[in-house]
Amino acid sequence: MKKKILHVTGQMNRAGTETMLMNLYRQVHHEMQFDFISYSQDDGHYDEEIRHLGGNVIKLTRPSSISELSKAIKKHGPYAAVHAHTLFHCGIVNTAAALARVPVRVAHAHTTEEACHSFKKWLYMKSMKRLIKLFSTDFYACSKRAATFLFGEKTIKQKNYTYFPNVIPYHHFLQHDKNEIAVFKEKWGIKSDVVIGHVGRFIEAKNHHFLLTLLAAIKRKGHSVSLLLIGEGHLKEDIERQAKNMGIQDDVIFTGLLKDIRAPLYTMDCFVFPSRFEGLGLVLLEAQATGLPCVTSDAIQPEADIKLGLVERLSLTDSIDTWVARILEASTNREAEATTIKTAFEAAGYNYENAYTKLQNTYR
Repeated sequence: MKKKILHVTGQMNRAGTETMLMNLYRQVHHEMQFDFISYSQDDGHYDEEIRHLGGNVIKLTRPSSISELSKAIKKHGPYAAVHAHTLFHCGIVNTAAALARVPVRVAHAHTTEEACHSFKKWLYMKSMKRLIKLFSTDFYACSKRAATFLFGEKTIKQKNYTYFPNVIPYHHFLQHDKNEIAVFKEKWGIKSDVVIGHVGRFIEAKNHHFLLTLLAAIKRKGHSVSLLLIGEGHLKEDIERQAKNMGIQDDVIFTGLLKDIRAPLYTMDCFVFPSRFEGLGLVLLEAQATGLPCVTSDAIQPEADIKLGLVERLSLTDSIDTWVARILEASTNREAEATTIKTAFEAAGYNYENAYTKLQNTYR
């Protein structure tokens, strides 16, 4: 009989944490059943595949209700573990799991910052940290800084803290089809000499405004350049409007969400990732798996650099000219070979065998 694990993420769309979980589920579905809690009544991008693999997507309506969640856990279980990925909301999840007598309750930190602009929000964060500490049996994080942010230094020293690398199917990115790349370029009308790109949701943390500023600065230097933006999000219209106001709309390509980002990554000459804060940056691993040079903000966690010499971290306070110079220099340096990339991923622990062993040990 398969061991049943309940993951709580909010909604299973194509974002970093959700994509990582699907990468894992595809590998382990013959031995484990993953169910997922969704607080949206709309179907997520991965819902159909989850059901095809044998899992359930459980739709709930009240994120703050411990009672509703506890009843759902009892109804759809029994679960060997509940694994929460919802930042401070992990406190609610693991309190509910404890009430439902789930033996293993994991709180998983995926980010390093959360805006706090009111006393009410501060009180919520503080109380949730308390519940996380009281009712979680295990503490996971994609980086040391993410762990410190959500759990606190004292907790990660005293409790069962596990560093859990965000695994990706890096073998999938090692090879590329030149015809697919040509088709992608033709579809989106990409003819510029230099293509810089970004993959991520259009949210404040990803700093798309800064990408437009960089594009304009590169154009002023006389370069033929395009900015490739992959993703969706509530700020997308704002970015489209800003590009138009800056007169660079013809040089910005908005593709929306893409199921396969290999061709786009191989189309890019430099991956630019100027996040204001970031737990790890799953897509940064995917970019390195294609041998793509990356210029990032120093908010990117050091664990995301797999030591191929492809990642350069700059401060957002550095001058635009500094960023532009590094991007243009990086754009000429795509040299990493597949065997070298594979060795680096294995050495860094970003592989399914390592991840599966850690899950097995935690889920007992």
